[in-house]
Amino acid sequence: QVQFVESGGGLVQAGGSLRLSCIVSGITSWIRTIGWYRQAPGEQRELVARISNGIITYYADSVKGRFTISRDNAKYTVYLQMNGLKPEDTAVYYCNLLPPAPSSWGQGTQVTVSS
Repeated sequence: QVQFVESGGGLVQAGGSLRLSCIVSGITSWIRTIGWYRQAPGEQRELVARISNGIITYYADSVKGRFTISRDNAKYTVYLQMNGLKPEDTAVYYCNLLPPAPSSWGQGTQVTVSS
């Protein structure tokens, strides 16, 4: 069963940066689309970025130009570089496949942006 372990979250001021990491294990084919999702309090989980085999990327309009997704195939790790953080980026961030594997959601990593 595929598993995800997220890290790198924290508390930052608006305008700051964070780099999230997601270590993937149990995957049968690394050539899979992997996404970063986030869930703010009282909101539904949403997809913010995805990457397909390190070439094709997608970003939600709300993060376009500020976030960058990348992957290190040798380390089975997917990253999310977040710059220009805004208070509305405050959420728990998760990674998962696309479509997501329902039983594989990890603990996530909390990102809190203060104004």
